[in-house]
Amino acid sequence: MSNIDALIHDLVSANRILAHEGIVDGFGHVSLRHPDDPGRFFLARARAPQNVVPEDILEFTLDGQCTKAGAPMSYIERYIHCAVFEARPDVKSVIHNHSKSLIPFGVTGNKLRPIMHDCATIGCEVPVWDCRTNFGDTDLLVRNMAMGRDLVKTLGSGTTALMRGHGCVIAERSLKRAVHTAIYMEHNAELQRHAMQMGGDITFLSPGEVAARFKLMDDLDNKPLAALDRAWEYWCQRAGVEYRPPV
Repeated sequence: MSNIDALIHDLVSANRILAHEGIVDGFGHVSLRHPDDPGRFFLARARAPQNVVPEDILEFTLDGQCTKAGAPMSYIERYIHCAVFEARPDVKSVIHNHSKSLIPFGVTGNKLRPIMHDCATIGCEVPVWDCRTNFGDTDLLVRNMAMGRDLVKTLGSGTTALMRGHGCVIAERSLKRAVHTAIYMEHNAELQRHAMQMGGDITFLSPGEVAARFKLMDDLDNKPLAALDRAWEYWCQRAGVEYRPPV
């Protein structure tokens, strides 16, 4: 199997994992930057993530154009991925989803902040992008590069941003890290809501604790059998996809 085939296998697995873990349903998508050409990325055709197979994976340029002539319809919101990859050379994978526990934090003024160590990769506080600020009343979909670039301004140098009344974007240094952050962002929203219902002050992770967790993730990147790969094996098994250990 070639390196590209292996990456496409992992991208298909990511689609299936995110669906099984309830992060995406019929909607949502995950992309992966091309390892040999940073000006291109892989993304599935417009299909429910649970049903994505290797043949569905297409290659795109950073302006949202598919490199395959006569390719099937792609996701309207591919411009989210284009804009993130364009602005952030450090980012290798992007996820857009609408996981349900996140939505209230984008519309109430209650800030989503890390409450558990595994959730630290969401950052110290998740910013909220409101498309109405610069684009007025729309269907809330990111339909062009202007909207995508505006969203990326809110994302900044962070890993996550909420989209008011819509969902979120995750930008990470690897595909596995992106999946991890997406799953634990949803977990954090659930845990934070429960803590808020209990009353009293919540002790969130400190900036120093968040930084320490990011350093740990950096130290463990691409190390076989490290914590992140152990989680990936677990998620693959749950989603019924073949686990392939890193080489």
